[in-house]
Amino acid sequence: MTHTPVSEWNPEGLRVAADVILGRGVKLFGFVNLYGCEIGDETRIGCFVEIQNGVKVGARCKISSHTLICEGVTIEDGVFVGHGVMFVNDRWPRAMTQDGRVVKQGDWRCLTTLVKQGASIGSGSTILGGITIGANAMIGAGSVVTGDIAPGTTVVGNPARQLDHSNGSKL
Repeated sequence: MTHTPVSEWNPEGLRVAADVILGRGVKLFGFVNLYGCEIGDETRIGCFVEIQNGVKVGARCKISSHTLICEGVTIEDGVFVGHGVMFVNDRWPRAMTQDGRVVKQGDWRCLTTLVKQGASIGSGSTILGGITIGANAMIGAGSVVTGDIAPGTTVVGNPARQLDHSNGSKL
């Protein structure tokens, strides 16, 4: 992947930090906030998307508008992320420690998430931290993914459950 200078990618409405690595042909739409992340070749990132420190997004992905990809997430090549998807990296968030201090970086554990090649995540889904979404898996719109998803499967609902393709019902 080649590094495109950030100065070429900073039109009005984009907040792209100097430490961001953008691959060839990346397309950014308005009001994007990127910092400390790496975006692969030919990936498209919609409006009002935030991608945080340490995130890696592969090549030829589509990240739709109003999505948050937080620290700890790795997205492989060819992944589709629908509108308003929320990645979560802490299952037990707190504003203060038990002794009353404001929570800081070292006071919590960042859970990692891996989205494998070719997976699709439907609009409005929530992806909890500490999981793997298998290659070519399909997450239905509005699903809450709480555990690993096997490659090639379709899951729907809250919590997300595998869909039985033979009759369209959940297993």
